[in-house]
Amino acid sequence: MADPVAPIFGWEIDMRANRREWMWGMAAVTLASAPARGMAAVATTALPPKAKPLPLSSVRLLPSAYATAVEANRTYLLRLSADRLLHNFMAYAGLPPKAPIYGGWESDTIAGHTLGHYLTALVLMHQQTGDEACRTRADYVVAELARAQAKRGTGYVGALGRKRKDGTIVDGEEIFPEVMKGDIRSGGFDLNGSWSPLYTVHKVFAGLLDVHAGWGNTQALQVATGLAEYFAKVFAALDDAQMQTLLGCEYGGLNESYAELSARTGESRWLAVAERLYDRRVLDPLVAGEDKLANFHANTQVPKLVGLARIHELNGKPAPANAAKFFWQAVTQHHSYVIGGNADREYFTGPDTIATHITEQTCEHCNSYNMLKLTRHLYGWQPDGALFDYYERAHLNHVMAAQNPRNAGFSYMTPLMSGVARDYSTPADDVFWCCVGSGMESHAKHGESIFWEGGNTLLVNLYIPAEAQWRTRGATLRLDTRYPYEPESRLTLTTLSKPGRFAIALRVPSWAAGKATVQVNGAAVEPVFAQGYALVERRWKKGDTVSIAIPLDLRIESAPGDADTVAVLRGPMVLAADLGPVADKWDKADPALVGTDLLAAFTPVVGSAGSYATRGIVRPGDLSFVPFYSQYERRSAVYFKRFTDAAWKREEAAFLTEQARARDLAARSVDTMHLGEMQPERDHGLTSEISYPVSYRGRNGRDARSGGYFEFAMKTRPGPLILQASYWGDERARDFDILVDNVKIATQHLEADQPGKFFDVDYPIPLALTKGKASVKIRFLPHDKSAAGPVFGARLMTAATATAPATRSAPTT
Repeated sequence: MADPVAPIFGWEIDMRANRREWMWGMAAVTLASAPARGMAAVATTALPPKAKPLPLSSVRLLPSAYATAVEANRTYLLRLSADRLLHNFMAYAGLPPKAPIYGGWESDTIAGHTLGHYLTALVLMHQQTGDEACRTRADYVVAELARAQAKRGTGYVGALGRKRKDGTIVDGEEIFPEVMKGDIRSGGFDLNGSWSPLYTVHKVFAGLLDVHAGWGNTQALQVATGLAEYFAKVFAALDDAQMQTLLGCEYGGLNESYAELSARTGESRWLAVAERLYDRRVLDPLVAGEDKLANFHANTQVPKLVGLARIHELNGKPAPANAAKFFWQAVTQHHSYVIGGNADREYFTGPDTIATHITEQTCEHCNSYNMLKLTRHLYGWQPDGALFDYYERAHLNHVMAAQNPRNAGFSYMTPLMSGVARDYSTPADDVFWCCVGSGMESHAKHGESIFWEGGNTLLVNLYIPAEAQWRTRGATLRLDTRYPYEPESRLTLTTLSKPGRFAIALRVPSWAAGKATVQVNGAAVEPVFAQGYALVERRWKKGDTVSIAIPLDLRIESAPGDADTVAVLRGPMVLAADLGPVADKWDKADPALVGTDLLAAFTPVVGSAGSYATRGIVRPGDLSFVPFYSQYERRSAVYFKRFTDAAWKREEAAFLTEQARARDLAARSVDTMHLGEMQPERDHGLTSEISYPVSYRGRNGRDARSGGYFEFAMKTRPGPLILQASYWGDERARDFDILVDNVKIATQHLEADQPGKFFDVDYPIPLALTKGKASVKIRFLPHDKSAAGPVFGARLMTAATATAPATRSAPTT
């Protein structure tokens, strides 16, 4: 039977059984039918055709977990040293730095990206809280950037580095004259020895534009314009083929910044540059409505679509909008986990394959940060509750999980594999991952999407305690709520200098199935339900209240790809089984759920909001369920295999055996290398010649051609170790050596070894090669006129004990 579909701003979106519950339910109004792709359909609703958020500066958060996150972040932002973040900007411009450089990514060739995020975060924090120290700090940074830019005299200003072949890191500006001559060398994240330089340029560019928008700092616009002029010349030197080669390296949302500069200045030439920053390989299929996202690095792509959304707002062309809409639909419906995040090890997998990618490396925070930006653009074009159903899901369950409010640390990934602890940055880390930067921004603006307005309507999209000034009506709004722990949210028109007739639209999430109830001044009313909202239109006066009660029932949701891999939710909130503190090692079997009526076995824990006890359904034993986002320093289980009682009897032994095998492999693993993927290769210091990342049958890897090699570092552990490498079983004949610290340990011949499948080979490492070492270098070296690999991942692990289950095949040498 065909899946039901529901049109959402002009597309038909699959609404599969046990999938994301985006259907309006009983309260939905019938929407006009529309083509699967194209511009939005005209819906017979009372919602305004367009909307805009109330300014962040008009919103103040009331006590809640969101307000706590903002305050923790404010302390963190003001603790950072602007001069340390400015170090390379000054040094490379020939000016004396005022403070030493930070470590981590800021000491690598991607240096400077954090300062761009920092500028934006300071602006947002000033708007959210009114803290003048944030404005003063941002103005100082801009003035220093202007000084560095003036010293260079080219319009360029930057901190990014360039690693030369001798390993020294120098000013990254020297790569751009090479690029202008057509010398463009990139593996996707490196460009002529610099790490994603245009990505870093975008962060600085965006930060400058945000300071200008924040309070009219004209110096920020001048510095941004100089930077834009510089790179416009770089791009103008390239023909279309060269430009596409350049855009094969991550460029962030640089198209968005050029489009925004055009809007600020009224100069169409900047919009022309924005339109040229168009990666055909990724974006053409999206314009055509084709999901070819598998094996693309996720966060490299999302900002491109945010940029296309902004370009559409300025040029009115349908193609950029179509791509942005289709991408949002594909990601949220077919590539997202229950918490709203996406990607495994930073990469998209095939559509509807989430159930097979529940790992320790799921859900990079930057992806959700950018997806929420894209959602805001789409919502402004045509308000639709489905957009904020997704926004709420990702905001509550992923963004809020990605900051530890106890120390303002940020997570890179939010792991969904059972028992895996979140890894947060700490003030002493100096890591400055990309997700530290996006985390600074995310937790400075929790009030930005609560209230929207359009036409004669006020829309409430998020139920977060807050007060706001609604200037259109001269109103002071107060939203009191303990949602999602309690059903009711109450909006009070504390002041209203322009009373009269208008509509208030309260979002009714799709999972509520239209069962929300509304009261005005304590009396029940019958609202109009339309496109995910309960609308009340009447003559409003000062002191009026409107409240909505949304049922927060438990429900089960399946992971895309397997109806029996499930998660448990309470309203918008993902629940997790509490597996104990991170200090306690988790080495038990993944919990499973067994029974025909699972939810009946959940009992609310009195006095503990959002917590449940279970009885008789969890194997191997009962567990407590709590809000997932709040498990900052606890281990969790989010996804569970679901069995009937009969199925469990049949499959228990096999399930537990596989769990034991997986636990043994995890316990024995010392280090894992995901070849062909940006961050793991950087983390392991990969170096190579005549070597290329590959992607095949949903797996990433790397090969080396004759005369080349690839080499990377792996951590060791005392005792006998085994190197395990993964290959495709249908390779053509090839021969290569595997070396450990330049000592050959094996020669591998590949030639249709195991047709039709991937297979693993174990290479015992002589103890003398690892004894007393913290790490070793693994090199794959092809024989003359042959190739090495492709290798689809490598693992260093301890030798199996006599009682441990076998894991992989014996070596072929």
